[in-house]
Amino acid sequence: MQSKISHLQFNVQAANLPFYTDLLAFVGLQTLHEGEGILGVGDENETSMWFSAPAKDVANDYDGPGMNHLALEVPAQSDVDAAAAYLAERGVPALFGTPRHNPEFSSAERTYYQVMFESPDHILFEIVYMGPKAD
Repeated sequence: MQSKISHLQFNVQAANLPFYTDLLAFVGLQTLHEGEGILGVGDENETSMWFSAPAKDVANDYDGPGMNHLALEVPAQSDVDAAAAYLAERGVPALFGTPRHNPEFSSAERTYYQVMFESPDHILFEIVYMGPKAD
């Protein structure tokens, strides 16, 4: 059997949908559907993410059971810096001392350069570049 990721669904507060709309457009994902209380975005591989109102009013804890974070890979180290600036302009703090090169996931040939942040719904995101280190 062969499979691929089809889609992911995130339950978020409807008032926070503009955050996701703007962020995911910034990183180059296309809007597939935007309606009352729902947003769908996707990439050229037909992988999609859907953001809609939660069924229960329970806080997300990324250090508890379930998904820890969502990583979005970008093609250049400078894209991570651009994302960090984008977030800072919107008052979204970078977490865990990022942006930075993460030596645990780097090698002599490749770097793992990341910025991590939390959405208004406490979903942990990472924007990461993996490739040759830029000067």
